[in-house]
Amino acid sequence: MGDGSAEVVSGQAWAEFCRALEKAGEVVLRDSAPATPLDRVEGYRYLTRLVREMLYSTVENADPDFPRFHELDRVKIGADNPDNVYLSANIRGDRTYRITGTRGTIAYFSIGSKANRYAKDGTMASTGELSDRDLLVDEDGTVEIIASATPHDKNWLPLAPDSTGLVVRQTYLDRTTESPGQWHIEQVGGPATPKDLEPAFLAKALKRAALSVHGTAATFAHWTELFSSRPNELPDFGQDMFQRAGGDPEIFYLHGYWTLKPGQAWVIETEVPDCPYWNFQLDNWWMESLDHERRITVNKHTAKLDGEKLTIVVAERDPGWGNWIDTCGHTSGTALLRWLGATNHPIPTCRVIDLEAS
Repeated sequence: MGDGSAEVVSGQAWAEFCRALEKAGEVVLRDSAPATPLDRVEGYRYLTRLVREMLYSTVENADPDFPRFHELDRVKIGADNPDNVYLSANIRGDRTYRITGTRGTIAYFSIGSKANRYAKDGTMASTGELSDRDLLVDEDGTVEIIASATPHDKNWLPLAPDSTGLVVRQTYLDRTTESPGQWHIEQVGGPATPKDLEPAFLAKALKRAALSVHGTAATFAHWTELFSSRPNELPDFGQDMFQRAGGDPEIFYLHGYWTLKPGQAWVIETEVPDCPYWNFQLDNWWMESLDHERRITVNKHTAKLDGEKLTIVVAERDPGWGNWIDTCGHTSGTALLRWLGATNHPIPTCRVIDLEAS
């Protein structure tokens, strides 16, 4: 049978899914990846998080006729922003969707439509964007957005024929005083009830989930390998690569790779542009943000500046000066400095020092 029934009933689809996950585990064991117990265990935890997210996306929340916004809880992909509340939903570019909600008081909001091809070539290109700059909010704080291929008045999010998902970014400056909005999505003119579960759907979903786990892990491992060619810097590696992977067009990304010996610190100094938001964060080798309960990020609101100069000190302990970022037991990893909505994009100067000599 060509509808997937035989593969599902016989167990072949499940067996192939399990073998594909085993193959994905090779990413953790690649020669370039650190083999410390901490980095290795985080690598495998990373895969379990990807498995959970990809199964939810491809099986439980995959119907573009009945989309639901899903918060990416504990799923850390491609230098996720610790200041963000991420929401995602699966859609199709030939449908029309109504998105309703409240803007909230959070510092920044954006929504983008994406063509997710992580399972195929590691890209998630933007097919439409709507941000605070153009968002129309009613007097009572409510918002309605229409996502469609054809233009609409007021808040319109463009869709393309290959659009597969929506990504919402809600960004805090101050978590103690700000509240994110609440959002709901529904298809306009869609069917009244979902279809019954079909073997062909499940067989395809399992393949997509496994490919997405492997493709996502491999994509960002390649990024780390690229960044490691210029250790302890935050250069501009070119913004096109980051946008093709699902980046926000409003953001200028400065990714880097860091490596330190015991007693060393990575000192980052830069001017700060006039912009609504910026932040710096420290990530592990797999490009997951580190423990959010520790000092692993600093932003426009929380940073201490010396005039217009920002000094960040990445180290295993607080040096007592600058803005300390905790390495959380790691000796290497990745990092990211974001400038959001800026018209100029300073490139930091970086150096490694011995803390005892500072």
